[in-house]
Amino acid sequence: MAVNALVITGYGTNSHLETAHTARLAGADRADIAHFADIVAGTTRLENYHFLIFPGGFLDGDDLGAAQTAAMRWRYLRLGDGRPLLNILDEFLAQGKLVLGICNGFQLLVKLGVLPALGGERFKRRVSLGHNDSARFEDRWVRLLPNRRSPCIFTKNLPLLAMPVRHGEGKLVVRDAECLERLAAEDLIALQYADPESGEPTQDYPHNPNGSPRAVAGLTDPTGRVFGLMPHPEAFHHVTNHPGWTRGELNPPGTMLFVNAVRHLREHFC
Repeated sequence: MAVNALVITGYGTNSHLETAHTARLAGADRADIAHFADIVAGTTRLENYHFLIFPGGFLDGDDLGAAQTAAMRWRYLRLGDGRPLLNILDEFLAQGKLVLGICNGFQLLVKLGVLPALGGERFKRRVSLGHNDSARFEDRWVRLLPNRRSPCIFTKNLPLLAMPVRHGEGKLVVRDAECLERLAAEDLIALQYADPESGEPTQDYPHNPNGSPRAVAGLTDPTGRVFGLMPHPEAFHHVTNHPGWTRGELNPPGTMLFVNAVRHLREHFC
C-alpha cells in the first residue's frame, strides 16, 4: 500500500507547495494539495490519506487571532451529506493516522483542541499561542532539542536540529500552571528551543524567539501521532537551505521529521 499525504491549503496558507515537496522527498508515494473547500464538498476525502498536514501561512489574515476562524470552520461545518467535519477528523485520528501542524497549522491544532489532548481528550482547548514577547515578527534560524522521552513519532531518535522560524504569535499560553506541569510531566513537550552552544533548552532571546515557557517549540498528543511546531521543517528540506552550509555546517534537514512519519506509516499501514 502507498503512503498518501494530504496538505490542506486555502484562506491564507503560503507554504503548502514546499510542504508537499518535503513529504515527497521523505518518501511519501503521494503528497496531494487540496483546498479546504474540497474537503467540505467531499471531492477530497480524508479516508484516502494516511498523513494530514496543516502548513504555515496566515489563515484569514490572523484577523481574529492566528487560525481562530479556521478552527471554527473545522469545528462547526458539515459535509454535503450532513456529517460534521469534526467527526471526519476524529475518525481519521482514531484510525491511528498522522497529523502535522506547522506554524499556522500548529496554531490551528491548539485552537481546535487536537493538541495537546491531555488525558486523550480531543477538541477541548487547553493551550493557545500568543504574541511573541518581543512584540515583533521573528524571522531567524533557531536550534531545537527533541525530547527523547516523548512519545512523538516525528521527533523519534533525532539529534539537535536547526530550523527557521517566521511568526508573530508563537508563545505558548497555557490555561493554568497545572496544565504546563502536565505537559512537562507527560513528555508532551516534544521540541524545545535550545542554546546553540550548550544544546540545552533556553528562555533566552533570541534563541527562544517568542518567550515560550519551558522553551516549548512543539507539542505532541499522548499517542505521539499528532505533532505541532512553530519552526518550519519544510523550509529546510535540503542542506543548501541552511545559511551555514558553505562553512561546513551540515545540520540534518527538517525533512527528517517527515522521514520518521513516513517510516511509521509504512510499518503500520503498508
